[in-house]
Amino acid sequence: MGSLFRSEEVCLAQLFLQSASAYSCISELGERGLLEFRDLNPKVSPFQRRFVGEVRRCEEMEKTFTFLQQELRAAGRVPGPCPESPRAPAAREALRVQEQSEQLEQELREVSRNRASLRGRLRDLRQYLHVLREGQRFTSLPAPLGSPPRPRALSEREPILDPSLHQHLERKISFVAGVIHPWRVTAFERLLWRACRGYLVASFVEMPEPMEDPATGESITWVIFLISYWGEQIGQKIRKISDCFHCQVYAYPESEASRTEAITRLHGQIQELSVTLEETEKYLAEVLDKVAQVLPTWRVQVQKMKAIYLVLNQCSFDVTKKCLIAEVWCPVRDLTQVQDALRQGSYQSGSSVECFVQRVPTLESPPTLIRTNKFTAGFQSIVDAYGVASYQEVNPAPYAIITFPFIFAIMFGDVGHGLLMFLFALWMVLYEDSPRLRQGTNEIWLTFFEGRYLILLMGAFSIYTGFIYNECFSKATAIFPSAWSVATMANHSSWSSAYLATHPSLTLDPNVTGVFRGPYPFGIDPIWSLATNHLNFLNSFKMKMSVVLGIVHMGFGVVLGVFNHVHFQQRHRLVLEFLPEMIFLLALFGYLVFLIFYKWIKFSAADSLVAPSILIHFIDMFLFTSNAENLPLYPGQVPVQMVLVVLALASVPVLLLGTPLYQWCRQRGLTVGAVPVQPLATGEQEPLLEGQEAGNSVNATTEDVESGGHSPDAKHLDFAEIFMHQAIHTIEYCLGCVSNTASYLRLWALSLAHAQLSEVLWTMVMRNGFVGLSYVGGVVLVPVFATFAVLTVAILLVMEGLSAFLHALRLHWVEFQNKFYVGAGYKLCPFAFAPDTWE
Repeated sequence: MGSLFRSEEVCLAQLFLQSASAYSCISELGERGLLEFRDLNPKVSPFQRRFVGEVRRCEEMEKTFTFLQQELRAAGRVPGPCPESPRAPAAREALRVQEQSEQLEQELREVSRNRASLRGRLRDLRQYLHVLREGQRFTSLPAPLGSPPRPRALSEREPILDPSLHQHLERKISFVAGVIHPWRVTAFERLLWRACRGYLVASFVEMPEPMEDPATGESITWVIFLISYWGEQIGQKIRKISDCFHCQVYAYPESEASRTEAITRLHGQIQELSVTLEETEKYLAEVLDKVAQVLPTWRVQVQKMKAIYLVLNQCSFDVTKKCLIAEVWCPVRDLTQVQDALRQGSYQSGSSVECFVQRVPTLESPPTLIRTNKFTAGFQSIVDAYGVASYQEVNPAPYAIITFPFIFAIMFGDVGHGLLMFLFALWMVLYEDSPRLRQGTNEIWLTFFEGRYLILLMGAFSIYTGFIYNECFSKATAIFPSAWSVATMANHSSWSSAYLATHPSLTLDPNVTGVFRGPYPFGIDPIWSLATNHLNFLNSFKMKMSVVLGIVHMGFGVVLGVFNHVHFQQRHRLVLEFLPEMIFLLALFGYLVFLIFYKWIKFSAADSLVAPSILIHFIDMFLFTSNAENLPLYPGQVPVQMVLVVLALASVPVLLLGTPLYQWCRQRGLTVGAVPVQPLATGEQEPLLEGQEAGNSVNATTEDVESGGHSPDAKHLDFAEIFMHQAIHTIEYCLGCVSNTASYLRLWALSLAHAQLSEVLWTMVMRNGFVGLSYVGGVVLVPVFATFAVLTVAILLVMEGLSAFLHALRLHWVEFQNKFYVGAGYKLCPFAFAPDTWE
């Protein structure tokens, strides 16, 4: 948990990898996820790097795996996740995977092609069989003369030429039979009529069973057509038109015996093809079972292998071309684990020379590493959304674990609403290991699930503040007896029946002995929910509470900046920045908090009518005046206020000019006392990499070294730039103290809005359900409660909860974090084989 308060120490290091064991070492490092690799070949094209051939081979295998996965999905099978995370394959094992995958691909292609051919052949035979059956029904026995015409399936018109008259024709009758898509029947029939008017007889009927369309794969009901014609030229026209409409034309025997023999032969062929297709389907299922068993593991292995070679492409060779050198960002505490991983990788590869790691000094700012767990990850993500912490800067996340839910609860305080939120989050926490909850596809749901511990604390704190406000679904609860006594007030007053009839509202005077017996044990007295001045009382209470909490929150942020100044050895900022900031904040707004508490303590109900106004005193403080009508709170108040204002104004020039002048004097002293440094003798230290100088990163070129680099610790300082930066900081802080204090009044506004919406919802919806105590009233109560529950969840929990969340987020980002948090860093992204990536 130490790294949660400040990012871990990260160093720049170089890995020296033997060529024979580099693959195994990178694989072991990827399994542990310790290092972030840097590209040492930024100007080299990806197609010109050393291991581009291995990367292409991995991509070819991925293409093969994609084909296998598509075949599984086409068969209605979804490949499951890899049961366990396999290690990256060795070279020999990778060849075996490639050979087996290509063999399975070839088998699947061949079997799928054979199955498609068998299905197409079987479909043609079945269509041919239906064509012969339906055609035989048309041409077996001609109807006698004078008989009514045979009705047509798809047309109510009479045939173009009555089939019963073909026996009177002297010419030879020929037939064209086939199937056509149902959408093309009307156009096909119309074109036949126009092209061959009077020289054909066309009959159409739907196929008894639907069959698959080879073009789209959909199951449709084809239409069988039988066309009788005479004349060879008419037949050629009919066949051309059939081809244009993509009709499947079949040979139609002219004699009855030939048709019967063809039907019998088709039955035998269909039966043989069905048996063959069934065996093919069984063999295909066996191949798919084998693919489904090995494909998840192969995908993970090949993706790991590809990632390893991509990392190796970022490495550079030493001058001897026998050793790979990698440059990495590594947490200092993990250096021993890195060396152990290199030793383990060398052992697995069988290399006699071990690889090793060596730290490299650098002027660059390292990346930020903050280790989190499932509880702290949600709060850390809130901070990172504003900006990743600079290297070893104070991390606001551990403090936000308490302050964020508490500030949210101030705006959302209600026992009932907080309990519903708490139970919802508790359900997600208890079943957090459920695959159904973790593997959801809804982005909004995943957002809620990732922040389940945040929602849990927000609900718990809302219950706490709800007890303080004494509100549960806008209704007060009398946990303890009220401190106000109506009976005592009635005994000490002249409340007659006539007085009660003319005064619907009665006043309880706390100055009467026994009417007010002291403060309520916890929270707000429930009798205030019945008072007509309830809203005025809560407004005063919540407004002052918001100001007090806001100033305390901002002051805590300023104090956290001390840890940054001490850690970065900038102790001059303690005097030149922290001290003026605290004087400005406490002399003005800290004094306001003092006035609030002092007035609460000094004045009681007996002298409340003569209590002065804090707001007028605060305004007079800035005007250096006093108001005779507004009595002072304590003797000597005006001189004290003048001193505080003078201190606050005097701290501004110190804050503005202190740091720039200190930096300028320090820079001038270093310039006067500078001593030239003699370069090292030639050949005294030989670089390991070409173009590398001692003490510099591999990526640092000669131009960068000569120009001094662009690092935070660069010696060359621009006084004008420092002054402008400090001026912006001073203006932002001084004006921000005023605007940020006013910004915390949103706690009062949102809390009041939430309470009023809850009361309106109860008054306008739920109270209407208590119309009577009869059975009818019980029946009416059910839909009324359902409406109340839906509106409570939709408006008060979801909409109001989201509003309070966003306002709490703003108060942390703007009012709290800008007092000490820069957030200009970048995350450490270690090279790791994360299981979620492969699934």
